[in-house]
Amino acid sequence: MNAPAERVELLPGTYRDSVTLMRVSRTLAERSGVRDAMVAMATGLNLDLLDRLGFTAPDKAGPNDLLVALRADDEPALADARQALDALLAEAARPAPGGLGAPPSPRTTGAAAARAPADLALISVPGPYAFAEAMDALSAGLNVMVFSDNVPVAQEIRLKEEAARRGLIVMGPDCGTAVVGGVGLGFANAVRPGPVGIIGAAGTGSQQLMCLLDTAGVGVSQVLGVGGRDLSAQVSGRSTLQALAALDADPATELIVVVSKPPAPRVAELIRAAARRLDTPVVFALLGPGQDDLTAAAGRVLAALGRPEPRWPRWPAAPPPEARPGALRGLFAGGTLCNEAMLIASRALGEIRSNIPLRPEWAWPGGATGGHLMIDFGEDSLTRGRAHPMIDPALRLDRLAGETAGDDCGVVLLDVVLGYAADPDPAAALAPAIEAAVARGLGVVVSLCGTADDPQDRDRQAAALSGAGAAVFASNAEAARHAVALAGGTPEGAG
Repeated sequence: MNAPAERVELLPGTYRDSVTLMRVSRTLAERSGVRDAMVAMATGLNLDLLDRLGFTAPDKAGPNDLLVALRADDEPALADARQALDALLAEAARPAPGGLGAPPSPRTTGAAAARAPADLALISVPGPYAFAEAMDALSAGLNVMVFSDNVPVAQEIRLKEEAARRGLIVMGPDCGTAVVGGVGLGFANAVRPGPVGIIGAAGTGSQQLMCLLDTAGVGVSQVLGVGGRDLSAQVSGRSTLQALAALDADPATELIVVVSKPPAPRVAELIRAAARRLDTPVVFALLGPGQDDLTAAAGRVLAALGRPEPRWPRWPAAPPPEARPGALRGLFAGGTLCNEAMLIASRALGEIRSNIPLRPEWAWPGGATGGHLMIDFGEDSLTRGRAHPMIDPALRLDRLAGETAGDDCGVVLLDVVLGYAADPDPAAALAPAIEAAVARGLGVVVSLCGTADDPQDRDRQAAALSGAGAAVFASNAEAARHAVALAGGTPEGAG
């Protein structure tokens, strides 16, 4: 068999956003004769991925350069793929149709706001540039949702102070999910309208809660994401206080839920004191040692509304996995879901290493490790220069392949988060990887966060994942307990 033909090159000064480049890479990889295709900005993380694919990085590659790496069966297939790349990049750079005499596109957020009535700006630019755009939007009188991550905390505080001074709200930075006026923003799910307003310092935590409530027949009025650092000691709940006041004044909101990863204790007390002054009742779903998980919190919301708690959907593995001895490895796209799973698993299994550790001494240094491990692939350091893992599963699939090939992993716990902005068919890429893991004797458990009306079709995704051999749960907490049981532990609340 002939050796494959390869090509690696840099296109200096050429920029395309990470989602566009991910789609270009996928399109090239699907061409006949192409074995590997990577088109990405030459960030440190992407250079590491290039190395794992077996390519050699060009000298002086930097984050402002576009990196192209192609491997094909032969030279004609390689040349064909390279020609197709030029067409795909040209298409991505083509301006929107306008025509002679059309007014130029606005170049700032404030200029765009002046063209049409608006009261909310969604900022999704690289983190170093988000502050300027968000401040421009606030100056134009707009509320702001900052989807961007990697924004310095000092800039976040300045933005939220300015918003409070103007009677506005900043959602974020790193606000991945919101529902405002019935419109889903970011990684929002298709949920029915209803009486529950959600304030989320936890993006996938908000998604889990809204999806469970929707499954129980209860809808939401608004979902206001405030960013994962809002209840930290530094930010001190600035946007959460603004959101409490906004939802208390909203006639469509009958009950407020505050969702967060473990908050700073002093800030949690500050928010609880503010909630006691409202006319609208508030339920707290604050993850942490000794606190309810999100499924239990959903049950408390339903009880407060006088609604019964259903049996949450689950789809058994076909056939059921018989896990080999070994450690539990959690590979997550959602940080809140990862945190909740670690809280549950650590009660039974003890130390869980992680890049978002429950304790400082449990920090994961990276690379291979023995023992139990859970990785949040959506953490800022792993999304710098690339799309979020809910969109681009490459890093997580690479890690899953490594766990499957190794000998010390017994159980894999994954989350699959559906919604408007997420991967349109996550099971298509995950199912073959799950089949490979099950064939090697690993137990695979999936937490499936979504609704029946999501564009990916939750039930179709569940059928594909369970058909590949995974045990699938709509409740992340139930998925975590099942994974712990497969790993030989007996978690609290199991039964």
